[in-house]
Amino acid sequence: MLYASDYISPCGKLLIVVDNFSLKGVWFYNQKYFKANIDDELIFKDNKKSIQTKNWLNRYFNNEKPIVDINLKPNGTHFQKEVWKLLSKIPYGQVTSYADIANKIAKLHSINKMSAQAIGNAVSKNPISIIIPCHRVIGSNNKLVGYAAGLEIKKKLLDFERDGYI
Repeated sequence: MLYASDYISPCGKLLIVVDNFSLKGVWFYNQKYFKANIDDELIFKDNKKSIQTKNWLNRYFNNEKPIVDINLKPNGTHFQKEVWKLLSKIPYGQVTSYADIANKIAKLHSINKMSAQAIGNAVSKNPISIIIPCHRVIGSNNKLVGYAAGLEIKKKLLDFERDGYI
């Protein structure tokens, strides 16, 4: 059984989807891939996991730089999960490039090269916005590119992490 609830952030309204054990997704309403890989009917009701997620988001938007203490269980392919795991290691307030992640994945698989475009595709399908920080991935030329919720929200999140306010 999946439970859903809304969260109003300074960047826009978010949908939180959980089960009794883990967080399945956090999406900005109207973002690309909204509720992707969530096929079950959603019951709009808070539970322990959704409240825990809302508390984490409150701490994040209060600039407390919270550690991720939530059991995350995003639905995706093995490759996507590998990429999302690397995203989770990007420190608060820092950025990395799609090419850097591609190099790390290539090294993990003992191959010479991995496509940054394949990484971008996996990053764009991250179902747990903000908590798995896909907003911290930028283009190799240090430009803001690709964010499922839009570049304006990506910029707001990066500016917030740098300056402490939205």
